[in-house]
Amino acid sequence: MKPVFEKVPRRDWESFHCEVVHGPDYGTRWHFHPEYQITLAIRSRGHRVVGDNIAPLTDGDLVLVGSNLPHVWHQDDGIGHVDAIIIRFEEAFLGKDLMNLPEMEGVRRLLRRAGRGLEVRGQARKEITQRLRHLADADGLTRVVDLLAVLDLMARAKDLRPLSSAGYEPTLHATDQGRMERVCDYIHQHLTEDIDRAQLAKLAHLSEGAFSRFFRSRTGKTVPEYINEVRIGRACRMIAEDQNNITDIALDCGYRNLANFNRRFREVVGSTPREYRTQMRSFGGKGS
Repeated sequence: MKPVFEKVPRRDWESFHCEVVHGPDYGTRWHFHPEYQITLAIRSRGHRVVGDNIAPLTDGDLVLVGSNLPHVWHQDDGIGHVDAIIIRFEEAFLGKDLMNLPEMEGVRRLLRRAGRGLEVRGQARKEITQRLRHLADADGLTRVVDLLAVLDLMARAKDLRPLSSAGYEPTLHATDQGRMERVCDYIHQHLTEDIDRAQLAKLAHLSEGAFSRFFRSRTGKTVPEYINEVRIGRACRMIAEDQNNITDIALDCGYRNLANFNRRFREVVGSTPREYRTQMRSFGGKGS
């Protein structure tokens, strides 16, 4: 099941799209689009899928989805109805000059982090919810001011949780870009092989000890943890798209032992590969 491309509607008089959902479901399938998306599930019962992350929906759920990251919000049949606000916007929705202002640095970092999807929690969620409700009823310049305020609140929020695994939509940090690119490119090109930390350290021009500290400070994970998530992220994509059987996918992702693959998959995703495939097939129907 490949995610479908969705053309986001935008009227001539608006710089970004705001959709207020009141109905039995969200009305779309698993999909992606180049626009960033903010989804506030005011009232909803079901699951959301962001990349390879599947999580239950609860009232007040608030998520920022990055550009071209596959996703769907799925309302369970027969369980109430959906009340939601969905904002879709391009990075330069007000022009590149504005986004390049020094005052927008925090927002630029936020959008880079959104490549894996971000769940907003804590006090920031309450403040952003109020802004989004106001935005949904506003028009003219007030809408733009509200969206900028929402992005600023998200950029300052302390409790943002990444959703999809590091391997599903690799995100490189702005700092030490070249060094991280060499390391991450090597990992992706050698996923089916045993990856030697010494070789990665050499690519980064660091000693093994310094490299381990550097890598963890940039990714929040040890090298083995990151490699495992990259492999599982690749497996999730192949499983979701119904490519090959589970055993072949395990081999294609660098796992020579099926039991080990199943164990590592459950650690990252929370379900077995077969359960994950069944869940993803169920999201091929209607779901945002």
